[in-house]
Amino acid sequence: MRVQLFVFCVMTSFSGLAVAESVETSMRPESRPNADAVMAVQTAKLISKIRPNARPSVNKKERAVTPEAILAATSNVGFKRWISGFRRRTLSAGISPAAFDRSFRDVAYLPKVIERDRNQSEFTKTIWDYLDSATSDKRIANGKAALEAHRAKLDAIEAKYGVEKEVVVAVWGLESAYGEFRGDTPIVSALATLSYDGRRGRFFESQLVAALKILQSGDITPENMTGSWAGAMGHTQFIPTSYLDYAVDFTGDGRRDIWADDPSDALASTAAYLSKFGWQTGQPWGVEVTLPNKFNYDLANRKIKRAPADWAALGVLGVDGKPVPDHGAGAILLPAGARGAVFIVFDNFKVIERYNAADAYVIGVGHLSDRIRGAEPIKAEWPREDRALTFKERQKMQRLLTAAGFNTKGVDGKIGPNSVAAVKGFQRSVGMIPDGYASLNLLERLE
Repeated sequence: MRVQLFVFCVMTSFSGLAVAESVETSMRPESRPNADAVMAVQTAKLISKIRPNARPSVNKKERAVTPEAILAATSNVGFKRWISGFRRRTLSAGISPAAFDRSFRDVAYLPKVIERDRNQSEFTKTIWDYLDSATSDKRIANGKAALEAHRAKLDAIEAKYGVEKEVVVAVWGLESAYGEFRGDTPIVSALATLSYDGRRGRFFESQLVAALKILQSGDITPENMTGSWAGAMGHTQFIPTSYLDYAVDFTGDGRRDIWADDPSDALASTAAYLSKFGWQTGQPWGVEVTLPNKFNYDLANRKIKRAPADWAALGVLGVDGKPVPDHGAGAILLPAGARGAVFIVFDNFKVIERYNAADAYVIGVGHLSDRIRGAEPIKAEWPREDRALTFKERQKMQRLLTAAGFNTKGVDGKIGPNSVAAVKGFQRSVGMIPDGYASLNLLERLE
C-alpha cells in the first residue's frame, strides 16, 4: 500500500489543493478545496496566531496528570468513552501509561477539524488556477531566496540523498510557504478528534498511535507537536507514520526536529523520503511537449511508456521543436485534455506522487522546482474559459455516461480510469477529441 506524507484521499486528479501563499496544506490534504474567500478568512486567522515553535525542553516541570483528569477535561461523553478504549489499545501497542497520559493531558475534541474533514470534496480547482498559485511570481521569488539563504545545508542534503535542492525547496514552498505556515493545530487533539468522529477512523487512529510513539521517544513535546488540522506536521508536512519511517536527524542533535525554525531536519527528511522511493538524480519530473495533429489519444496513458526518441517518431516533440532528450521511458500526460499543456512525464513524477498523488500537486512541485532553477514558464495556453466540475457534477456526469451506454462502473465523483475510459467512448461517439478530459462542455453535451 502506498505510503503518503499527507492525509487526504485524492478525489480527482486536481482536487482542490489549498495552496495559496499563506495556507497550510495537507493536505494534502490531498484534495483540499474550499472556496477561496473562505480560505482567505481562515488564513488570516491562522497568520494572526502562528508563532515559531521552540525546541522542546526535556526537563520541563509539568503538573501531575491521570487518566481521570484527562477524561474530566472534556465534556464530550462519547469522546471520553473513546479515549478510555483507545488508551487500553495503545498500551498494548507499546505506549507507556505515563506517555499516554502526558500526551492526552490537554486533549480536546475539535469541532472545526470535523467541519474541515466533512467539506473537502465539493469544490475543486482547475490545473491552471492551481498552478497560478503554486508557481506564482511571489512563490518563485521566495523559493529562490530560500535556496540562497540555506544553500550550504541544501547542497549537503543534495550530496547525501541525490535529490536536487530545487525539488526539496519546491516541496517546502508548497507545503508551508517555506516554513511560514506550518500550522498551529494540536496534533494529538486533531488526530483524536478524527479517530473518534472522522470518516476514516482506522487510518487516523494509526496516525495517532504513531504520534504517541514520536512523543514517547522525546523528539517533541505534546504542546509543541502542532501542524495542520489533518495531522501533517512541520516545514514539509509529514504525517506521523511517515515521520517514524523516514524523518532524519540531519543536524546531529539527537532529535528529528521537523518543527524547529531551523528547517534542516525537515528538508533532509523530505530528500530522504524521495530518495527512498527511487528518485533518479538528473532526471526531470517531466518535459512540456507538443502533439501532432492526428495524435492517437489512446496513447496518452500513464501505463504506456516509451523512450523520447520513439515519441519523437510519432511527432511528439519538445516545445522547441526538437526531440526530448533521453531521460528514460516516459508517458504522455494531458492534465487539461487536448486543449492545455502536454507533458512527457518520467519516473521521478511517480516519486513525487508518493508525497501527494494529485497530478496538479506533482506538476506544481516539478514546475516550481524548474522555475526556481531558472527555467521558462509553461508555454501552452490553458482553456481558462472552462471551470472545474463540482463533486455533484462529476457524479452527474458518471450517471449520464452510464445511462448513455458508457459505464463508469460506479458513481463516486472520482474521475478515475473507468470514468476516463467512459468519457473517451462518449467523445468518440459524438465526434469530439477523445482525450478523456471530464470538462464542463462534456457534461453539457451529455445533458
